[in-house]
Amino acid sequence: QVQLVESGGGLVQAGGSLRLSCAASGRTFSTYVMAWFRQAPEKEREFVASIYWSGTSTYYADSVKGRFTISRDNAKNTVYLQMNSLKPEDTAVYYCAAVVAVGTTPKYWGQGTQVTVSS
Repeated sequence: QVQLVESGGGLVQAGGSLRLSCAASGRTFSTYVMAWFRQAPEKEREFVASIYWSGTSTYYADSVKGRFTISRDNAKNTVYLQMNSLKPEDTAVYYCAAVVAVGTTPKYWGQGTQVTVSS
């Protein structure tokens, strides 16, 4: 069993920055593809970014490309999401997720952290 705990959410003005962290338990963290998703009120959960085991391969939703950066520190069992140039439409609950096998849906989810961007 893997537990994921997000932190770093909060209220920020448009144009500002936040850094989300996701701490994972378990010795197999370095073997997982890690990802961030988000869910805005009355909308479906959507993919934001993902990062492969070594950290050299990353993927982003078009809506955040160039503004968000995903990274990981396998020694600390932690994945990060640096969010810059935030927009009101980035307001959502952000979830950390762990993908055990490439091409499958995430097996483990965090509880989520609220990000609110004011205009």
